[in-house]
Amino acid sequence: MDCMYISILKYQDMEFYMNPVDFITRKSDFKHHYIQNLLKLLDEGATIPFIARYRKELTGNMDEVQVETVFKLYGQFKELEKRKATILETIDQQNQLTPDLRKQIENCEEMCQLEDLYLPYKPKRQTRASKARDKGLEPLANWLMRQETGDVSVRGSRFFPKDIEVEEALQGARDIIAERVSEDKRVRENLRRQIDRGAMIVSSVIKGKEVEGEKYKDYFNYREQLRRCPSHRMLAIRRGEKEGFLRVALEIDDENAIKLIERFFVRASNDCASQVILAVKDAYKRLLFPSLESECLLGAKQKADEEAIKVFAENLRQLLLAPPLGNKRVLGIDPGFRTGCKVVCLDETGALLHNETIFPHPPRNEEKAAAAKINTLVNTYRVEAIAIGNGTAGRETERFIQRIRFERNVQVFVVSEDGASVYSASRVAREEFPEYDVTVRGAVSIARRLMDPLAELVKIDPKSIGVGQYQHDVDQTQLKESLDRVVESCVNRVGVNLNTASKYLLTYVSGLGPLLAENIVAYIRENGPFKSRSELKNVKRMGTKTFEQCAGFLRIEGAENPLDNSAVHPESYAIVERMAKDSGLSVSEMIGNEALCNRVDITRYVDDRVGLPTLRDIMDELKKTRRDPRSVAKVFAFAENIHTIDDLAEGMVVPGIVTNLTNFGVFVDIGVKQDGLVHVSELADRFVSNPVDVVSLHQHVMVKVIQVDKARKRIALSMKQA
Repeated sequence: MDCMYISILKYQDMEFYMNPVDFITRKSDFKHHYIQNLLKLLDEGATIPFIARYRKELTGNMDEVQVETVFKLYGQFKELEKRKATILETIDQQNQLTPDLRKQIENCEEMCQLEDLYLPYKPKRQTRASKARDKGLEPLANWLMRQETGDVSVRGSRFFPKDIEVEEALQGARDIIAERVSEDKRVRENLRRQIDRGAMIVSSVIKGKEVEGEKYKDYFNYREQLRRCPSHRMLAIRRGEKEGFLRVALEIDDENAIKLIERFFVRASNDCASQVILAVKDAYKRLLFPSLESECLLGAKQKADEEAIKVFAENLRQLLLAPPLGNKRVLGIDPGFRTGCKVVCLDETGALLHNETIFPHPPRNEEKAAAAKINTLVNTYRVEAIAIGNGTAGRETERFIQRIRFERNVQVFVVSEDGASVYSASRVAREEFPEYDVTVRGAVSIARRLMDPLAELVKIDPKSIGVGQYQHDVDQTQLKESLDRVVESCVNRVGVNLNTASKYLLTYVSGLGPLLAENIVAYIRENGPFKSRSELKNVKRMGTKTFEQCAGFLRIEGAENPLDNSAVHPESYAIVERMAKDSGLSVSEMIGNEALCNRVDITRYVDDRVGLPTLRDIMDELKKTRRDPRSVAKVFAFAENIHTIDDLAEGMVVPGIVTNLTNFGVFVDIGVKQDGLVHVSELADRFVSNPVDVVSLHQHVMVKVIQVDKARKRIALSMKQA
């Protein structure tokens, strides 16, 4: 068997094997040989985007989500194996590692079951049971467990150590039995299932915290079945507990739980059995339930984390793939009242041409001078679009710009400025604009994110972009890993213009990283723009494997070989050239000509290395007339007569922009400085289980105002048809 796919864990003179391919096959619906191929690719250093895009024959056409699933399961397998090695070593050092126990540990595929097996051997601080053993009470506990007939104080007296009273001896023996009960694998598995099926999560306010914890009022006296508690409520409850306002616990049917445990240990009806029953009840209340309660609450929190991170990641994906305006000259405005509006002018590449400040709003009210200045800038720098930040004074600035009569056609966009202030104060911004202050950098960021949201937003910590819920409450390592994968996925899906991309954008290209991204930028600075993909091989530290991973995701506009500006990988150029030659065409004539491409019989080009999945991708790419898979940015306008929450009334139907998606609904900006909520039940005239199935981030929608709570600044909206 190929050792590449076998984890060999050695301990002293023992050796055992676990096959990750078999493990992942049992945990997923993927076929064995595809998983084997995928793990080999990952072991060779292939990235998820590369595998999903260019190795479909080897993986059975898995997409990025499926490849990532295998990747995660492989990680779980390695963690499980690592834990097994530690446990086996610990138990063996205690001279208690029997062949049967070793086999159980080796074959275990769930971490909680593995920990159950380990629990009786896990080093502990001194417990009531260990103190009882030190007093010599284990023989008495063993006798009680046999549940023989007779008076325990008489027949059990032969097991009583000297100088210990009857009740003290029985209590010690019960402590030993209770610990055994609490560490029994069968009991823990059955009780765990009972908690999973029927436990209630209960929260209550901590006395004296009612006023301070007002925002958690909904959870002051709250009960819900644990398995039905959605992620956003679970995270809210746990946040309230963490901040010291709520007390959180689980409740189950204690009587049924104790009866369940008794079935494993109570085998008679006598004095000894009565002692065992007392020990079972003590084990349940003092040891078992508190342990499993903590475990299940932690598991529920982890599940809520995963769901919240999944929602956050999907929001981020949609935001990064938002329609770009493209290479146009843009005037960006970071609005403000007292400090004025910072104005910047950028050229088609995003380079800063000019900046200054205007004061069209109170307290200075220099609207006429500001309008003249904007008009002059539009004409001087041949501005094609204006990007206005949607923060403070955003609506007022939009109305101000709309009143200006321009001599040329200028589109006006309102742009989310979430994270712009974070970028403007960052090391990245200081490197890009060392001679300018944060206000100029912020305005540039607003303008650039209209031109290309993806290229600009990769410079900002995803947590600061404003598209998540409870992002500070979830596992931060897991959140970062997930969001980084989303950024990488989006960058490689869109592709990167090699000669104009920033080093921050290049960092996320498959196979590259900060060092190679820096080397690429330095190469352009020293040698001028790349003329071909093959020229990448001249970049310092660009090896054959790295070139393979990154080349297909990099684009070179105006390259001599038109395929260098496509998603066709260099390894497949020869195939395209054969297709063109067989068709009596040039490669250039095929690109963008769907009719000509449809005449090609791709089955003629299948061989041992290239199959139909890759050939279909190649043909789809050749047919494209536009390289960017994203749509084009569209102008949006809020309702003219609505500016604050006071302007709203129930029954109004107004335009809005979707700003955030959650499991319980979507938030929509309707231009009143306070987003409204369309609850999931109001998204459509049918049942909606996931808002993503109905709307997308930054989608333009029409919504109906169904409730306005001015005191709490809450707006309820509906997207149902009237």
